[in-house]
Amino acid sequence: AQTLEKMCNKEFPIYGKCDIARSRILDMITNNYMESMDAYTSLLNGDERPDDDEIFAVVSSLKKIAYFHNCHDMSRLNIWEGLHENLVASWEAVREDSIPPLPMEAVKYCIDSCFYGLLWSIVPFQTEKDRGAIEHAKVMLQDHMDKYMDICQKIISDCPEQSWKEQAFAAVGDLLIYYGSGEPIRYTPSDLLCETINTFVQEYVFINDTDEEIDDHQKIEELHKRRNFLAGYCKLPVYRVIPTEYGSHVLQHYVTFYNDFGDIMKMTLSRLRDNHKVNCAKAMLQALILKFKSLQDEDNDIDRNGEEFHAIKELAKRFALSFGLDAVKNREAVTKLHRHGIIYAVEEDPEAAASAPPPRLAFLELVTEFTNKLLKQDKKVLLDYLDKRVTGGIPSSRSEAWTPLHMYRNSLVHGEGEMVLPPAPTRKAYQRKRRRTGSDEEDDPDDGDFRL
Repeated sequence: AQTLEKMCNKEFPIYGKCDIARSRILDMITNNYMESMDAYTSLLNGDERPDDDEIFAVVSSLKKIAYFHNCHDMSRLNIWEGLHENLVASWEAVREDSIPPLPMEAVKYCIDSCFYGLLWSIVPFQTEKDRGAIEHAKVMLQDHMDKYMDICQKIISDCPEQSWKEQAFAAVGDLLIYYGSGEPIRYTPSDLLCETINTFVQEYVFINDTDEEIDDHQKIEELHKRRNFLAGYCKLPVYRVIPTEYGSHVLQHYVTFYNDFGDIMKMTLSRLRDNHKVNCAKAMLQALILKFKSLQDEDNDIDRNGEEFHAIKELAKRFALSFGLDAVKNREAVTKLHRHGIIYAVEEDPEAAASAPPPRLAFLELVTEFTNKLLKQDKKVLLDYLDKRVTGGIPSSRSEAWTPLHMYRNSLVHGEGEMVLPPAPTRKAYQRKRRRTGSDEEDDPDDGDFRL
């Protein structure tokens, strides 16, 4: 298929002959696929069991379709709808524990063939000049994308065949990058699809491989596969195809899985910061919140002296170091991180006693790790904001439960030696009034990419 692709170059004198040969080959493998499917389906309808040769014929024909579809446009053969129908029917059959219309091995080639068909759907937009034809192509592409993403979401979330899930996950990630930019269509993934691919990454990438029966070579192959899954997922928030908040689900594992995926997560963090510093800071905070929630027991208690909590503090330290030394450049991002951290930590439980500390107060100990990235004047503003948010005022009690509040407050009070923002030049007579950093406004006007 790749050799034929190279030979079918319009600049070569032999292009005409090669193009005719290509058409014949594509017709031949399509006919073989149709014939093998007809024979296979007839056996199933007659309650007969296909033998190995008939199964091989279907798998082989679909494999050829996938390989040639990768390199050549097969849109004129109109096989996409049939492939999609077989894919849907196979998923439904597996869920119902019945016999699928395709051999199990053939389904992954069916997933690939539909995927390549969607990629080749961009050709009419590059060659057609008739506006009516272009609009028709847009409608068809949008319809096919909706259908394909729907079945892939179902396969990833609810399918016992791991190879199908992996193939569908890779296809979804590449298509979201390909058609997420807005040309020729802008495909916006649903919340359900975003949650599904995130769940896949959490379940199949961030796992501790402790199986002693697997040899080292196989472990290396599995790690390589998981790294590819993670890289494919991380591209989505980086290129703003999915909201930045989904990056926090990866960043929460920054310390725990640093040896396996540290380079990927570090680059993701850097690219998210380049996109939007405030959103990146919120993603860091959300990552800490996710880890913090995983430690809370049924009574919302946290063991602040345990190893797991110290691991989260180490994660907070890594995030803080990533801001660098330029406190002025990161001023807004850091102050927003503190402000949202305060809101999360001091929210009270309406059913608790009036004198009881907020159930998430220990989270302030994590926010304390970012205090040295604040400007001195911002510390004062945040101190006032903290005192205002704590209902009933700052308690005089020095009990262990209130320690995180006093610790965080002391870090804001003792700001000697910290960087102070230089005054504005006096030659500017008029300046636009700036929004106060510690105001009660909790959402950024340009922050639609993050749903905290």
